[in-house]
Amino acid sequence: MRSSILAFVSLALLTACAGEGPKESGPTGGTFIFAAPGDPVDVFPPFVTETSGGFVVDQVFDHLADISLDLKTLGDRAFTPRLAKSWTWAPDSLSITFSLDPRARWHDGKPVTAADVRYSVRVFTDPKAASPVASLLTNVDSASVKDSLTAVVWFKRHTPEQFYDIAYQLYVVPEHVYGSIPFDSLRVSAAARTPIGSGQFRFVQWKRQVRLELDADTANYHGRPGFDRVIMVPITDPATRRTQVLTGQADYTQNFAVDLLSQLDSSKVARSLYVPALQYAFMGFNLYAPKSNGQAHPLFGDVRVRRALSMALDRAAMLRSVWGEKGLPAHGPFPMTLSAADSTLKLPPYDTAAAGALLDSAGWVRGPDKMRSKHGVPMRFRLMYPSPSTPRRQYAVFIQDQLGRLGVRVDLESVDTQEFTAAIQPGKSAGNFDAILHGFGTDPSPTGMRQNWGTIGIGPQGQNFLHYSNAKVDALVDSMSVTTDPAKVKQYASRAFQQIIADAPAVWLYDLPEFDAVNRRITVGPLRADYWWRTLAQWSIPPDKRIARDSIGLNSTPR
Repeated sequence: MRSSILAFVSLALLTACAGEGPKESGPTGGTFIFAAPGDPVDVFPPFVTETSGGFVVDQVFDHLADISLDLKTLGDRAFTPRLAKSWTWAPDSLSITFSLDPRARWHDGKPVTAADVRYSVRVFTDPKAASPVASLLTNVDSASVKDSLTAVVWFKRHTPEQFYDIAYQLYVVPEHVYGSIPFDSLRVSAAARTPIGSGQFRFVQWKRQVRLELDADTANYHGRPGFDRVIMVPITDPATRRTQVLTGQADYTQNFAVDLLSQLDSSKVARSLYVPALQYAFMGFNLYAPKSNGQAHPLFGDVRVRRALSMALDRAAMLRSVWGEKGLPAHGPFPMTLSAADSTLKLPPYDTAAAGALLDSAGWVRGPDKMRSKHGVPMRFRLMYPSPSTPRRQYAVFIQDQLGRLGVRVDLESVDTQEFTAAIQPGKSAGNFDAILHGFGTDPSPTGMRQNWGTIGIGPQGQNFLHYSNAKVDALVDSMSVTTDPAKVKQYASRAFQQIIADAPAVWLYDLPEFDAVNRRITVGPLRADYWWRTLAQWSIPPDKRIARDSIGLNSTPR
């Protein structure tokens, strides 16, 4: 989404006193340490697409309104005030007037104004800024200023989710901080790496690959958060993250290994936490040849090949082997936690004989060595996965073995988080893979699929890095966006999902069963299925469970 702490305490001191040290009974809210799987790529809202950056942005910046815990997206009844204390619809529903909370302040002390809302709409939607979120705001026309605390957002058409679009997808950012920077230079600017927001935590410092630090905005208009300080420490090795939490050096980590959950059951320091997640995992095929200018991939440009590889994989056996009884099978390009999910869709069956026949018909035939080739070119591709992910590493080995029996050579390419992210983010290395083991976290609305599976998501700044495109899918997503009938939304979504399944741009592997680890002294607030950290300001540490590191004073002066 997307400096050292030595100004007031050394890292050695912080970790040394992180365990069962002396209790602190003062008024402090304590320190929360998150052992993250990687460092953020960006921390300025228009450019954030990955989870570490999203964690930071959601603490530092605000939306105009908050969505409810049940993530209902139609109309505005499920939303509560945030930066906007109230809003009024125009009679024709083509504009919404937002009245801003006069108490809201940026972390530099300046008031939040309607001009900030106008600027934020521009930076999220202007092509020069090239925000990957722009594809989700195509119905937003512009914003205007009625007075300093009144902003009007204009829409191109009235849709059931237009309030959700502007309230959920848009973060409000300060014009006086970023407005003088050209849009095409904003992403690489120093200001974008030292964010100033209006959220309940303020940015303090970021030492890349070491730590990122936030402090409580103690006079925030929505109240002081439960923690005094939030520190994110990027640790790519899963075993090290587990050790950090089990020894009390960190308070939280995501995706604790399922086969090691018993360590949490017996631990006096940490416990397991099941988190409902809008996430699913897949093996995706790059439909473009790597480093080409839109040329079809020599293997995956043929739908017969994609379908054959999907049919050759025993997804049920892999699920049992990796996840055991906690495994959640994938049903398509969506998680079953999505409101429009459909478990009745037909996936390609596991049928190695039919898979072989399909490859034969596509010209990829076995040679004397039992391996397949076409016109003398071996059937071979690279499968990329992030080395820190144990499940994806296990799946990669299974896939290599099962496709090898079909006569397909699979070269496993284990890369660090930074290289993996570079392959799917805009930049010089974007698209430099054949196939990839990845997972998507979806928006609460099925219309969010246009980011990853819509034609509009293809491009230098888009998130459709597999380059999948089908006009029928695009039309069905458009149909979803104009109906107020939840049954019709689900019907259109099911048809779109089934079309994507038929086109086989990926093999759907599993829904991510997220089991996280949290220190037992932490009181966890309500959880939202889009991301666990969205309610972090409501988490806390009871006074009688605070330890030595919780007593360290804030690095910034409360306003």
